[in-house]
Amino acid sequence: MAERGKRTVRDLRRGNRASLLRHLYFEGPLSRQELGRDTGLSAGSISNVVGELIADGMVEEAGAVESDGGRPRILLQVSAGYGYVVGVDVGETRVRVELFDLALTERASADLPLSDSGHDVDHVVRLALEGIESVVREAGIDDSEVLGVGIGVPGIVEQGDTAPGEGDGVVVHGQTIGWDAVPFGRLLRAGTALPLHIDNGAKTLGQAEMWFGGGRGSGNVVIALLGSGVGAAVVADGQPYRGASSSAGEWGHTTLRVGGRTCRCGSRGCLEAYVGAEALLGRWPGAPEGVSEETGLAALIAAADHDPEAGALLAEAAEYLGAGIADLINLFNPQRIVIGGWAGLLLGPRLLPTVREVAAAYSLRQPCEQTSIELGRLGADAVTVGAATLPLARFLDTGGERPVRLPAQADGQDGTGPGAGQAGGPGHGGPDPVRNRIARAVR
Repeated sequence: MAERGKRTVRDLRRGNRASLLRHLYFEGPLSRQELGRDTGLSAGSISNVVGELIADGMVEEAGAVESDGGRPRILLQVSAGYGYVVGVDVGETRVRVELFDLALTERASADLPLSDSGHDVDHVVRLALEGIESVVREAGIDDSEVLGVGIGVPGIVEQGDTAPGEGDGVVVHGQTIGWDAVPFGRLLRAGTALPLHIDNGAKTLGQAEMWFGGGRGSGNVVIALLGSGVGAAVVADGQPYRGASSSAGEWGHTTLRVGGRTCRCGSRGCLEAYVGAEALLGRWPGAPEGVSEETGLAALIAAADHDPEAGALLAEAAEYLGAGIADLINLFNPQRIVIGGWAGLLLGPRLLPTVREVAAAYSLRQPCEQTSIELGRLGADAVTVGAATLPLARFLDTGGERPVRLPAQADGQDGTGPGAGQAGGPGHGGPDPVRNRIARAVR
């Protein structure tokens, strides 16, 4: 038995695989010689590990480049078709589900409106499970090809004691949507055997922007999410800062005005009550009825040039947002602040010049001069992309280990429990296993 704390040969091999796989993923295509130069591994180790990864189907050749006086060098890259990941965004008005290959190219998607049920827990779980089933079916793949499902949710996420990817112990505290210690992981596990990774939506947006967008290349960044509500992901020295119980980043609920407007969380004077889309539309007399928040916010921005009330509302929002960003500068001293989320991307082009001016006026001069304030680069669906990076990160960090498949925990899987034998499956008279499994999951 290996001594406690001492690395085994297996640990070393796994670490080498992870190092090469991550470097190829983010920097590839690369030759074996470039991998050796960048990772510091010996030529023998590179040859052995690359051979294993190619044999496993995780890495493939991607052409060749001329070398100085020698044979052409073969380029290598991570095989996009080796597996698939699913991203789920539990948003303000919908549950969006996307299935990606390992290059994060979308292969299937589903938009499921929350409708009148809002964020009723059973309703959200049902939509998430339906969406996951739908995108796997649309992509024409088997469940065994899915490396995992990442889910971004509003609120504070407690990971529990379960191993990464199991997700069973995840509990969500979503004060603004009425979730009080919801056992979200257990409810989802009842309807799927796929590995689950659950995190706060602002944090999944942050990971997407750090990997592929506005945060790439910087170690100290704050990624702000503006949607119906407001949140943030704080990255310090290249690592996400989560706090003692994963609630760090609730920037929308910092107080900018004592005794100010009532926020969705029940407190007063929160930043979210002044710059969140729901709050903005709730204060605009000209807000169109019966439309989505996205449509309503776009109408507010368009009306600002000829509607004095709309113009004043956006001017005030820019000042509060700038003051809130000044707080981030003074507290965290980031290199960059990236404004994302669907509302942030809609408001940004109009408000950003004023936001920068106000942030400079309210923050300390020296750290402000070192901080850039810019818009996110990944579009309105970046939360979904970020959610998909959760299982992808596990795949890379473990050197490509296949996750353990856990059985769905629903009752009656042997055909004897509640829901067994019910008619009504699509296209036949027997039971619909998908519908029954979802029904049992939210029972």
